[in-house]
Amino acid sequence: MQTRYLGAEKLAVSALGLGCMGMSEFYGPGDEQESISVIHRALDLGITLLDTADMYGPFTNEILVGKAVAGRRDQVVIATKFGNERAADGSRIGINGRPEYVRSACDASLSRLGTDHIDLYYQHRVDASVPIEDTVGAMAELVAAGKVRHLGLSEAAPATIRRANAVHQITALQTEYSLWTRDPEDEILGTVRELGIGFVAYSPLGRGFLTGRFSSPDDLPADDFRSHNPRFQGENFQRNLDVVAEVDAIAREKGCTPAQLALAWVLAQGEDLVPIPGTKRVRYLEENVGAVDVRLTQADLDRIEKVAPRGFAAGERYPDMSSIDR
Repeated sequence: MQTRYLGAEKLAVSALGLGCMGMSEFYGPGDEQESISVIHRALDLGITLLDTADMYGPFTNEILVGKAVAGRRDQVVIATKFGNERAADGSRIGINGRPEYVRSACDASLSRLGTDHIDLYYQHRVDASVPIEDTVGAMAELVAAGKVRHLGLSEAAPATIRRANAVHQITALQTEYSLWTRDPEDEILGTVRELGIGFVAYSPLGRGFLTGRFSSPDDLPADDFRSHNPRFQGENFQRNLDVVAEVDAIAREKGCTPAQLALAWVLAQGEDLVPIPGTKRVRYLEENVGAVDVRLTQADLDRIEKVAPRGFAAGERYPDMSSIDR
């Protein structure tokens, strides 16, 4: 497994991370023991960056990650997030960036994870009602206290990133980025590179769509959040599927899977990018890890661009985009 470095502080992480969200919620039922096996296998394969958040479950995903890394904490860079506040029953309270909440959320995450520090602590969504300076100021206090090593933001707008970074060095920005979500190329990638901030790409497989494993909206169970995603519905689904078929053809010629090709494309966009595909199956984890060995030539990249041009995806990436790019 290759190593990449996030931000001016050069946080060393594996070139491919592991998104743990789906192990606990959103993508149908999970199995705790199988998920722990996935995390253990990821560590064995050299993956060091594990991504979770307090709202996944809610709360149960952090507990799961904590159990999985017990006894192997020194091998892992744990990234978690606060800000999407939920109650214990799963109901959504709202986006919260108030300083007092930042402090209490961190303490709760530390307890659930069973650790004395968080390696990378993100604000999950920007709270438009609280100045970013106040939120990041509270996050900086956590660094000074030794509870957090590095700070991050998620789905923040360029102006917000600049203001946040002026308060304390931001190590990483986490935003959706893949062949079918290339919005960061407009301004965000340029901004983070100018400021010396690393980029963590979540949903680099288009929430599984780019793997070629779906042929119909009916493939998704009703309790899978993707069934409510505009890109997985109606005519949008078929339009997106037509493009994925073209990507699949290129993958076959390269001797890799569509998932590996999609991940290799993200990896090829810069050494400062780290994709964090999620899975709850060992076989898919092992398939994803194979992407680091896929080499894309400029001719390959040009061909991918031709069949899957920027902006090809039909439909918004969330049913409600109001909390994105704040």
